[in-house]
Amino acid sequence: MMQAVKATIDPQGHVHYTEPVRVDAPRQALIIFLDEGNETALLAQSALANDWMKPEEDAAWAHLQPVR
Repeated sequence: MMQAVKATIDPQGHVHYTEPVRVDAPRQALIIFLDEGNETALLAQSALANDWMKPEEDAAWAHLQPVR
């Protein structure tokens, strides 16, 4: 399962999570450095995802999908 967790990284490279993080075994992680101006777009992503995952959205964009 993929999971996104918000964190900050200090100048020494230490990661500080904004919430507790628990894993059951060692895991790989992908670190993406964000510009402060992009935070609004990132925060809006989950709200927009709710709309994107609706069947009505699939129907609205179906004409752009390749024929299977």
